[in-house]
Amino acid sequence: MRGVDRGAEQEFRKELVALLPRLRRFAWSLTSDRTEADDLVQAACERALSHMHQWKPGTRLDSWMFRILYNLMIDETRRSRKKKVHMPLDEELLATAQSDGTRRMEAKVQLKQVLEAMMKLNPQERALLSLVCIEGMSYKEAADTLGIPIGTVMSRLARARKKLYQMVKGKK
Repeated sequence: MRGVDRGAEQEFRKELVALLPRLRRFAWSLTSDRTEADDLVQAACERALSHMHQWKPGTRLDSWMFRILYNLMIDETRRSRKKKVHMPLDEELLATAQSDGTRRMEAKVQLKQVLEAMMKLNPQERALLSLVCIEGMSYKEAADTLGIPIGTVMSRLARARKKLYQMVKGKK
């Protein structure tokens, strides 16, 4: 890699590999499809590796990678302009539900409702919900990751939460 010494390159790659589960989760929350999410993560990793010289050691690699992934998703959305609604239910997400059949079924139904509602949100709202509510980022970290003011994060997140709640509760 140009401009990066061998030790720094190895450390970068090691940190990138450690981030893969979080990147996959974020990509899946944006696409709702495991295959598309994996493709998005692969494209983000390829871009990061080819632009490794642009990353500043000492800064948060996760924020940099989430930004790359998000920008790739936005670019792809603009290119395709057609939205697929594919909502696979992932058994891993339901593993925490009790084995009681009724509770498991309720958990599946609720998860499906939330996922379907989340996919109706615009990409910016979906990304913010994922970064803050799933990844646990602070508002400031999410703002830095997406390159938007913190006030915008707060207002978009509030709107996204309200819309999601209304859609799931059937008040829309």
